Amino acid sequence: MIQELLHDNERIDQLFSTDTKIIQNKEVFSYSLDSVLLSRFPHYPQKKGLIVDLCSGNGAVALFASTKTHLPIVAIELQERLADMGRRSIQLNHLEDQITMIQDDLKNLLQHVERSQVDLILCNPPYFKNQPDSKKNISPHYLLARHEITTNLETICAVSQQALKSHGRLAMVHRPDRFLEILETLKRYKLAPKRLQFIYPKQDKPANMLLIEAIKDGSMEGFKVLPPLIVHQDDNTYTDEIMEIYFGKGN
Repeated sequence: MIQELLHDNERIDQLFSTDTKIIQNKEVFSYSLDSVLLSRFPHYPQKKGLIVDLCSGNGAVALFASTKTHLPIVAIELQERLADMGRRSIQLNHLEDQITMIQDDLKNLLQHVERSQVDLILCNPPYFKNQPDSKKNISPHYLLARHEITTNLETICAVSQQALKSHGRLAMVHRPDRFLEILETLKRYKLAPKRLQFIYPKQDKPANMLLIEAIKDGSMEGFKVLPPLIVHQDDNTYTDEIMEIYFGKGN
C-alpha cells in the first residue's frame, strides 16, 4: 500500500514522537519545525468541536494536530499537488474519518464549513509580503507557500473571524518582524491576542519565529508571553525541548 501511495521523487518522513508519517517531495514542499510547533501550541477543544487548518500545504499541521485531538479536522490548501500529497498522507495514517483535505482558496472556506461554527483555526501562512524586490524561490510551489501572492494576513484574519465561533481560537506561526502588524490585524477583526511565544534558533540569536493565539470576541486583558523556546544548543544539536518534540521523551 505504501508504495502505491507514492509518486515520483516522493519520500515518507516520520515524526517519531507521534509516529505520524508524511509524504514529502523536496522539489515541491516539505514541512519544517514551524508546522510541528504550531500543532503543539494551541489549546484544543476537549469534548466536541471543529478544527480547521488553513494554508495546509501537504497536510503536516493537520496530521500532527490529529495526535492531540480526536475532533474532526478540515484542511484547506490551494495548490492541487500539495493537497493531493496531503490526501495520500491522510490515507497512509488511516485518518480518513478524522481529517478532510479540501483543495480550494481559503477565502472560500465558508463554502465548506458553516459560518461561526469553527472552534479552532490553525494557520502556517506565507510569511513574506509580495513585493517587487522580494527574494523569491524558484519553485512555484514554494513561491506560493512563502509569499503573500494568493493570500495574506488580512484575508486570513477576515476569514477566521467569519468562520470561528464566538470565543473560538486562531493559532498562527509567523515571523517576529511582522509582530506589530499581526497584532493590529488581529484586533481589527475582533481577534484578541492571548498567548505569545518567541522561537530562537540559538540562545544568543534573535527570534526567527513566533507563535500566537487569539480569541474571537475576547477581552483585550490577560495577554501572556510564554517562556522562549530555543531550538539549537551552541554545538548545533537540538535542545532537550526540541528533541522531545521530534523524538519523544527519553531520547
